[in-house]
Amino acid sequence: MKIDGGIGFDPDGIVEQARRAEASGYDGVWTAETGHDPFLPIAIGAGATETLEFGTGIAVAFARNPMNLAVLANDLHHLTKGRFILGLGSQIKPHITKRFSMPWSHPAPRMRELIMAMRAIWATWETGEKLDFRGEFYTHTLMTPFFNPGPNPYGNPKILLAAVGELMTEVAGEAGDGLLVHGFTTERYLREVSLPALERGAARAGKTRADLTVSYPGFLVTGKTDADVAVADRAVRQQIAFYGSTPAYRPVLELHGWGDLHPELNTLSKRGEWVKMGELIDDEVLDAFAVVCPIDEVAARVKDRFGDVVDRFFFYAPYKIEQDDWKILLEGFRS
Repeated sequence: MKIDGGIGFDPDGIVEQARRAEASGYDGVWTAETGHDPFLPIAIGAGATETLEFGTGIAVAFARNPMNLAVLANDLHHLTKGRFILGLGSQIKPHITKRFSMPWSHPAPRMRELIMAMRAIWATWETGEKLDFRGEFYTHTLMTPFFNPGPNPYGNPKILLAAVGELMTEVAGEAGDGLLVHGFTTERYLREVSLPALERGAARAGKTRADLTVSYPGFLVTGKTDADVAVADRAVRQQIAFYGSTPAYRPVLELHGWGDLHPELNTLSKRGEWVKMGELIDDEVLDAFAVVCPIDEVAARVKDRFGDVVDRFFFYAPYKIEQDDWKILLEGFRS
């Protein structure tokens, strides 16, 4: 199991973040597309490291087109000397249509086609064959030598796809190289819903689970003191509640028999009552979504719950943890 960290947008600190992550023993770092571009920190951090892997977790696919993404991913994979992972996600309709002013339709089929179009573009650059991709959502039929960068000496980057629903998870297995598990995923949902869907998709493409990477951002509630744990506990409950208010994620709750929790959270979210939402997350729900334990037991608990199904693990801690505490967590995995 590889252990990953994160790298944020800090104009004066990206290089230091990347160097520190590599020196601390992280296998990779992920960037998010929230208030900043997810690709720029990778371009900056790559030159300051030698072994650290970089991934977008996630880049919004439908805010772009296959050619944009093919060029970006190809360049970053070259720049990092083969250490780049393209993590894609669909986002939800209001963000695509209202924030990005881009079209929305049939997200799972569209995502499958977007990935296949990217692979067709890469194949043209690698082999020189004519670009002739014609799909329902995307058409790419023009590639002159002036715009062809040629073969990438490091091959093509892996494409990991973020998914919660079964259809999109099947696309991750069929068209992608693996799954970026959503943080709002319990161990039971991962084993009973996500992984079977991933394997169904893989089978359609003649692949097996062994051909795929599963990356899991697991919620963590821990700390050195009772006060630290209390802060972590409150922050994680509120984050779980935020995700639980989203209609697309209701199936995770329903699997556990907690479907009635969604409309309560959704109603409170529309009122902006974030603290009250967190109070609706009881200990049973918290334990299902998060690893809750003393800091020196985190590694053992994570391995016990996910060691046989997850290839990469990312600490999902929506609260401040001191640098020395991160070292303790990492040492637990390396021992």
